[in-house]
Amino acid sequence: MASDSKRLILLALAANTAIAVTKFIAAAISGSAAMLAEAVHSVADSGNQLFLLRGHAVSRYGPSVTHPYGRGMAIYFWSFMVAIMLFVGGAAWSIYNGWKRIFGPEEHHGDGLVFSLIVLGIAAMFEIFVAFRPAVKELNKRRGSRGVWRSIRDSKDPALIIVVFEDASAVAGLGIAATGLILAELTSNTFWDGLASVLIGVLLGNVAFVIAREMKALLEGESASREDRTAIRVAILSVGEVNHVDRILTLQLGPNEILVNADVAFDDNVDEVAAIESIEASIVEAVPSATRIFIEPRRR
Repeated sequence: MASDSKRLILLALAANTAIAVTKFIAAAISGSAAMLAEAVHSVADSGNQLFLLRGHAVSRYGPSVTHPYGRGMAIYFWSFMVAIMLFVGGAAWSIYNGWKRIFGPEEHHGDGLVFSLIVLGIAAMFEIFVAFRPAVKELNKRRGSRGVWRSIRDSKDPALIIVVFEDASAVAGLGIAATGLILAELTSNTFWDGLASVLIGVLLGNVAFVIAREMKALLEGESASREDRTAIRVAILSVGEVNHVDRILTLQLGPNEILVNADVAFDDNVDEVAAIESIEASIVEAVPSATRIFIEPRRR
């Protein structure tokens, strides 16, 4: 899954970098605030992918004296930085730029409208087929029979969450920008261009809030998913020497790393060492991402 996440990040980075260049050209020709907001949006998205790549690299560092469980949670910090980047570099700037256009209207020239719409159309094709479609395909593969929103809320992979939300907002933003450009041309009023920029900023602000909320929960020390917790309990109880399980504590150390601490009651005259080894093997078989397992033996 880690390699799939990195592939999604690289696809999104390539698409956003190419799109940003063409949007800036279109913004320079048309003078559109909405087009400029979209260009900045793409730059922010490209920076976000770099943050994710950094987090992906750091999270793969092995255990050390100062980080005995590794640094898997680093990817959650860098993902939180993505939310800040989206808010400051995308939302706040777009709203401010659009606000200036609304309350300080300039004469509408309509230069480069056709070129701008062509750029937006090409950008939409890149966003949908190069970045968004693969991300949705990966999300559907992982969610199984669960609903989309629940799958996103339960996901421990920030790269997947961010790419899906970023690309969805990018496609929506392109539609808003195109609508603003067309209305400004039809009415010869730059108000619609400014309003489109503000709406793009509001959209990015909401996406930043959702991402920040999800990453905050993971940074605070979120447990494994309900499915993984259930699978761990079933795996422990499947070992014949186990009488019952008193308590199971889990901690998500990274997208593919789970710490498990369980209080397990054994039958009398059981070889606890052998039983614990069987439990650990059973848990790993059921939940391969359970990389740190601690079993506390209890007598019934």
